[in-house]
Amino acid sequence: MKVTFVRTASAATLVLLLAATAQGQNPQISDFKASVAEDAKAVGHAFADSARTVGHTVADKSREAGHAAAATGKSVGQAAREDAKKAGHTVADGARSVGKSAADAAEKTKASVAGKPTEPAPKS
Repeated sequence: MKVTFVRTASAATLVLLLAATAQGQNPQISDFKASVAEDAKAVGHAFADSARTVGHTVADKSREAGHAAAATGKSVGQAAREDAKKAGHTVADGARSVGKSAADAAEKTKASVAGKPTEPAPKS
């Protein structure tokens, strides 16, 4: 691509120099100018076609890479969602277990502090 660009730029520069020196001279020169102009136009079209081809190739490769990244991201996202769901259930189960243990401990503490109901002292 760089070589083609350098050649095209060199040819265009040469054409412009020749056209500048050819101004205001005889009819053979004007025929030469027309020929040079046609050649310059052909070079420009060739360069544009090459650039278009390269652009399309880059766009295709970029599109493929984007689709691959999207597919990978989707699968990673789904795996993360599943892992988060599992972690959430584990945390909920642990919290439920801790809550139940705390409730049981509170009942035992309440029972030990309250003691047994007192009976009235016998009158004998």
